[in-house]
Amino acid sequence: MAFSVNVNPTALSALRNLNNTSRELSVTQTRINTGLKINSAKDNAAIFSIAQKLRADLRGFGAVKQSLDRSIGTVDVAMAAATAISDILISMKEKAVAAADQGLDTTSRKALAEDFNSLKTQINTIIQNASFNGSNLIDSGSTDVTAITNPDATQVLTVVHQNLSLGSGNITITAAQSITTQTDAALAVTALVASLNNVNNALTKLGAGASSLEQTRIFSDRISDVIETGIGNLVDADLAKESANLQALQVKQQLGIQALSIANQSPQAILSLFQ
Repeated sequence: MAFSVNVNPTALSALRNLNNTSRELSVTQTRINTGLKINSAKDNAAIFSIAQKLRADLRGFGAVKQSLDRSIGTVDVAMAAATAISDILISMKEKAVAAADQGLDTTSRKALAEDFNSLKTQINTIIQNASFNGSNLIDSGSTDVTAITNPDATQVLTVVHQNLSLGSGNITITAAQSITTQTDAALAVTALVASLNNVNNALTKLGAGASSLEQTRIFSDRISDVIETGIGNLVDADLAKESANLQALQVKQQLGIQALSIANQSPQAILSLFQ
């Protein structure tokens, strides 16, 4: 065995092993602190890149769900308003049919006409208050409701606007419509029958759109959960395993320090040769 005071190979080896243990301990502590086994590209460039793309998709689906929620709210309000309008049209038809009776006296027909006009006003009020987040799907405008359905915003789901205002293509009863005479009442009945059919058709379209939005919203929740689970499988640390590894490395580090201390004392053995 050769002795040297210039070089201590044993100490160098012990120091190298101690440094390796310290690096491993640092990695393990980082994994425990963050809960991630892949914290950056240097840990695993390929996996980190995949995880980042999935995180971007997950954020994208967050925006998709917000868009769908806004659209669902708009359509739900429109459906509630359209249902109320349908109920009012039924009441208006009842008044018009009663006013179309030739044997009805003038006073009674006048009272029916006043109720009829009041119901028309209610339709206008309902339409004016059928907005959600600034969108009105049943007013005299023509703006459809559109929701994005994928994280790249390249696909959309559209619910078509339904104009339910008085005098529109769906509701042929006009603001000036009257049932003050038997003839006017008979004309109003015909218009109301057609209007009811049109409103019910509009409700069917709105209902179909609402169902599509709801199903897409449910799908977005499910796929978000799948993506989040997938990211976890790729980058999450096994904390039970890392905890056990931490304890082992801490013991190994302590032993390495002791080994380095012993190795540093080896050159002192040379002094005994000169005693």
